[in-house]
Amino acid sequence: MTGIYKTLEGQRLVEEQYRKILASWPVANRQFHVPTRQGETFVIECGEESAPPLLLLHGALTNSASWFGDVSLWAQGFRVFAVDVIGEPGLSASSRPPLHSDAYALWLDDVMSALSLTHTSFVGVSLGGWLALDYATRRPTRVDRIAVLCPGGVGRQKLAILFKIVFLSLCGSWGKRKLKETVLGPKAAGIMTPAMRNFAEFLTLIHKNTRPRTERLPVFTDAALKRLTMPVLAIVGARDALLDSADTRRRIQSLLSNAEVLYLHDAGHFIPGQGPTINEFLSRDPSRTPSSTSPTG
Repeated sequence: MTGIYKTLEGQRLVEEQYRKILASWPVANRQFHVPTRQGETFVIECGEESAPPLLLLHGALTNSASWFGDVSLWAQGFRVFAVDVIGEPGLSASSRPPLHSDAYALWLDDVMSALSLTHTSFVGVSLGGWLALDYATRRPTRVDRIAVLCPGGVGRQKLAILFKIVFLSLCGSWGKRKLKETVLGPKAAGIMTPAMRNFAEFLTLIHKNTRPRTERLPVFTDAALKRLTMPVLAIVGARDALLDSADTRRRIQSLLSNAEVLYLHDAGHFIPGQGPTINEFLSRDPSRTPSSTSPTG
């Protein structure tokens, strides 16, 4: 898997720390690999086997450790599958096929087939949100519900942040602190719990040793988004430095009749503490209609 890492030693450090996190997974689980056309894919399964399935897709430059704080709640009502996305610093294959293709939908076809799933709900963050939405636009009959946090591919991607990242990365410890505040949002950076700080330190280790994707996320057309007929919940932060959340809210509310947007005014690209909100949405009576307004935080 060295292709996504800068050095073999960096790969070792990231995987070693990740395995320590996996060893303390907060709920009884089974960890295994499944074969796909893109290579081996790592999965963490928890919850009752008879419960409705729920597939989790994390964001770029991270792995399934992202779900550590929420998986215990979701596993009470769902059969949860946390999947390490290919081409990211988890334990799946390092393959990064073009985003402007059906490769990731075919990969998820293989994952679902290996897990014996004919349909499932999805939760996705950032890149994982894009992956979930991309799959649902191509396979709408296989998706029950989708909850996405700061999803890519809906609102425009902000390019100015790239220059700011380069500048701040050259400014020592002060620059690193400001960069964290810029990406996470000032509110999130100031209220981190000890567990969140530990995860942030793990992310720092990942960012230090991993090569990021350079391909921009494709933006979904209006026609593609209109194929999302299943219930959709999008949670976005108004201070997201990477994505235009106002544009995300506008497009979802104007194009999807069965969707709702939670627009948080003080949040950035990192939106912690949404596990209960997502759980309520996923567990909701199908006859309940979505809210026509977007709550603020």
